[in-house]
Amino acid sequence: MDASVTPIPDEPNLSLVQTTDFFYPLIDDPYLQGRVACANVLSDLYAMGVERCHNMLMLLGVSKEFTDEERDVVVPLLMKGFQDTAREAGCLVTGGQTVVNPWCTIGGVASSVCTMDKIIMPEGAKAGEVLILTKPLGTQIAVNAHQWIDIPERWEKISKITTVQEVKAAYRAAELSMARLNRIGAELMHKYKGSACTDVTGFGILGHADNLAQNQKERVSFVLHTLPIIKDLVKIAQAVGNMFQLLQGYSAETSGGLLITIPREGAEQFLKEIQEREGCPAWIIGDVIEGDRGATIKDDPTIVHV
Repeated sequence: MDASVTPIPDEPNLSLVQTTDFFYPLIDDPYLQGRVACANVLSDLYAMGVERCHNMLMLLGVSKEFTDEERDVVVPLLMKGFQDTAREAGCLVTGGQTVVNPWCTIGGVASSVCTMDKIIMPEGAKAGEVLILTKPLGTQIAVNAHQWIDIPERWEKISKITTVQEVKAAYRAAELSMARLNRIGAELMHKYKGSACTDVTGFGILGHADNLAQNQKERVSFVLHTLPIIKDLVKIAQAVGNMFQLLQGYSAETSGGLLITIPREGAEQFLKEIQEREGCPAWIIGDVIEGDRGATIKDDPTIVHV
């Protein structure tokens, strides 16, 4: 599961839902990096259908390689980004731990106390349902391509099929996507009777779909027919061979969207409402069928350029 669920002794109706994660910096802006880190920590609660986080702790590693000036600029911005995102989620950062470290890291612990009806266990998918994804794919490629702008031997491999402007636009789209909370998706899971969910991160869309399928009570499989991908990243991924395995479904994501199984009859309304509330689209990307608890991507899937 994406978060641990622990019954609270002497409180039979209550459970503690808790998760932790941390990151090395992957984008240039320390404020946005703080936001991304916090959004990703919270995402594991949202993937369990837990809409509200009651408490957050921050885990901060301050690089010993920082100069005094770098430390005094970067660290407050990391902390502010993390705190602002926690506040947006409706909770406060009440403590944590700061250490001096060879590398700069930022992460945290998110906790919520709730009744079991507020939790959607990732095991209830049924044949005939559909799969919804709430954020586009491609964040790893966007970040790498942006770094390659300043690495001539890397940039040479993609400069014939893209431009600096295209790469910067994809990078900006990835930054904003990674910094966006999955809170509304978690709310809508309850409203539209989502039956199972996970968030898409390091294993890629197919890796996480397969993990989720293996966890189902019923004998079902997932077939992905659509891949929504940030604009211009497909051609960049293809230009460097099979490095990212984007179209194969294994390109790692950071702070990715929720992958939700939901009854077909509520899916379109889910998409409409999340677009209205967030100003960002979600997509029906696959079907739940009878099967042996696995996931596949359909041959020649539909690519949606976002």
